[in-house]
Amino acid sequence: MPQLSSQSPAKIVAESRSNRSGILIGGTLVVLIAGGISMQVWRAQTTQAAEQKSDDGSTKTRMDAQNTAFARVNAEPISYEALAKECVERYGKEVLENMISRLIIQQECAERGVVVSEAEVTQQVIEISKKFGLAVDQYYKLLEAERGLSPTQYQRDIIWPMLALRKLAGKEVTITREMMQQAYEDNYGPRVKARMIVCDKQRRAQEVWDKAKAKPEDFDALARDYSVETNSRALGGVIPPIRKNTGAHENLRKAAFAMKEPGEISGILQIGPSQFAILKFEGQTEPVDHDPKDVQVQLQADLTEREVQKMVGDTFETLQKSARVDNFLTGESRGTVERASAIQEAAPGTPATE
Repeated sequence: MPQLSSQSPAKIVAESRSNRSGILIGGTLVVLIAGGISMQVWRAQTTQAAEQKSDDGSTKTRMDAQNTAFARVNAEPISYEALAKECVERYGKEVLENMISRLIIQQECAERGVVVSEAEVTQQVIEISKKFGLAVDQYYKLLEAERGLSPTQYQRDIIWPMLALRKLAGKEVTITREMMQQAYEDNYGPRVKARMIVCDKQRRAQEVWDKAKAKPEDFDALARDYSVETNSRALGGVIPPIRKNTGAHENLRKAAFAMKEPGEISGILQIGPSQFAILKFEGQTEPVDHDPKDVQVQLQADLTEREVQKMVGDTFETLQKSARVDNFLTGESRGTVERASAIQEAAPGTPATE
């Protein structure tokens, strides 16, 4: 709902044998994170009853922990309170935001009677592992090695919320003929090879554009000197080939496919509130010869997954906007008081928020 933010999302990308776009872990992991849900402590609803029964024991365990020294240095203890304070100072904002996001979805599921079963979670893991061409146990080993996720963490932190949001969305995905045609062009048609410079001020972009226009052969040096996009800057502005319909910003795609001659310099392209890009055209990749009928099934599956990601992202964004959230750690509040009142009526005894 769920970024993309300044941090890189934790993901594994598996390239298909035909070199089509990669498959993201959990299908919508990137969307979840983009929407602010890098959830780390999910619990599937099938375990909630058991957890409630153990509340008394858990409370005692927490009280014991608070009275326990977690380390001693020359006989001087480091207490639970000291450790907790340090953790809150370092990670509190991120963890609290994750907990808020989790609770937003849990409340909506409870209100609408949405349940995700353990069998559904297991089946989803099986389907994703098949996309990687791996048995489930091998896939779990890959997750643990590459992302540090145990099977339990993956099921509760990624798969459960993804399935819950799909159910909350409550819509079927429709794939049109036009979408199929565009997907075919993106995956098998030509792509534009280019270099790019990104500036954070339009005046600076104009200065760089004047230099590039005068001496296109110096474009790679200009990229290293002026571009604020760190990854391409180190490569002299080299970027992955640009697809015609998806991937890059629309202004980049239109400009890239409008250029014809190697060495041609685009105009200044605004691709964000403070992002101004300049492209240097270096040609096109060769199209891959495929009969559209031979790849129709795979394209349909890829498009369906992409549209599900969008649907889940939109659903969580809507839930965020309708939720009343008072974050006392950051001093920020968002949402409507009316929504907060409705939740309180559903849960008598909840103190009102001033």
